[in-house]
Amino acid sequence: MAKKGSTILNFVAWLTGIIVSLAVGFAMIGGTLTVPYWLGGDLVAMIAGYIVVITTGISVILAILKK
Repeated sequence: MAKKGSTILNFVAWLTGIIVSLAVGFAMIGGTLTVPYWLGGDLVAMIAGYIVVITTGISVILAILKK
């Protein structure tokens, strides 16, 4: 029984990570979440947002294919 509880907890933690990653990525793409000008400003934030969304999508696809 401990194995099933652990599996559910792992899935919930994974799903939470996916949701948070997508929220941060889309916020960076949309301009809601930015970085300071001296770190590159909006352009760097948008590029980082696209990287986060794309890599999150790839990780979801790979996790589904692994099952």
